[in-house]
Amino acid sequence: MLGAEPVWALGAMSGTSLDGVDAALILTDGERVFRRGATGYRPYSTAERAVIAAALGRWPGEPGVAEAAEVVEAAHAELIAGIPGAALVGFHGQTLAHDPRGRGTHQAGDGAVLAAALGLPVVWDFRSSDVALGGEGAPLAPFYHFALAAGFGGDVPMAFLNLGGVGNLTWADPSRGRPEAEGALVAFDTGPGNAPLDELLRARRGLAHDAGGALARAGVPDEAVVADFLAAPWFARKPPKSADRADFAGLLDAVAHLSDADAAATLALCTAAAVAEGLRHFPAPPGRLLVSGGGRKNRAVMDMLAGLTDLPVEPAEAAGLDGDMLEAEAFGFLAVRVARGLPTSCPSTTGVRAAVGGGRISRPGG
Repeated sequence: MLGAEPVWALGAMSGTSLDGVDAALILTDGERVFRRGATGYRPYSTAERAVIAAALGRWPGEPGVAEAAEVVEAAHAELIAGIPGAALVGFHGQTLAHDPRGRGTHQAGDGAVLAAALGLPVVWDFRSSDVALGGEGAPLAPFYHFALAAGFGGDVPMAFLNLGGVGNLTWADPSRGRPEAEGALVAFDTGPGNAPLDELLRARRGLAHDAGGALARAGVPDEAVVADFLAAPWFARKPPKSADRADFAGLLDAVAHLSDADAAATLALCTAAAVAEGLRHFPAPPGRLLVSGGGRKNRAVMDMLAGLTDLPVEPAEAAGLDGDMLEAEAFGFLAVRVARGLPTSCPSTTGVRAAVGGGRISRPGG
């Protein structure tokens, strides 16, 4: 168990976009962020991505899962070994399946393997305890978002949007003092983030993503497809709620009749409209909306968000943050909270019955 003094923690995140591993050092006591340190990125190769993609939707023991875990562990070990200075590591793993009301949640990668390879304590399996206590297991970054909002020094609520493979929103009121306090946080997944658009580009043009949103900006959205999308029961559900990237796989079929540009524009509008729908669940308007993840680089999505909301929609960099590393930083922050015995989720973020500290700790040598 850690004391209250700040330590350098390295968080590592491999998201649902399947692009690679982000890692970031932060100096934190699990309540405040004092400094940010080195960062790194290790992309998955085409072959590695194919191994992981083949295991999506599968559970421990099923075909392809062990191979995907080996890819995830090796990539993380390679990246983390090149970033010295951490006292402990927060390892999210690679989500392969997420079914909190059914089989649970599955992140590939064993923290004990990483601890042995790195010679450092590794905090991992962040989501299982939350799911076991009735929570959605996601999103988990909101406690870090609360610390960021508090660090800006104001008492006006702020909103954070992460656009990875799936989108998620956090509303944070730093005046409440603690993230688990009543009224401090509201958080939930909004629906599809980059995943449908990335899959469209891979299928039709052999590209990893729509760079800068250029293709989507050249097209015209099909409003009927967007309206059908927004009629899904998902949007009538009140938060907390979480999604899996497979939940919206039907969007590609819905745009199959459209040209490349119009299909891209339609999927971009679905992403932005899902976020706009989510904003109505906030208890009060936030002072600003900061966007992290790869989606903030898509000008079509950002322009659509600005047009659908009455909020200043800004990339995380506008507040001095690194929008590529916010999720990785979050798991370094959460690792310290786990090591200190502090909660990492609460009823207003995941729907868990009470504030709970997730994660287990693996140390070198067992």
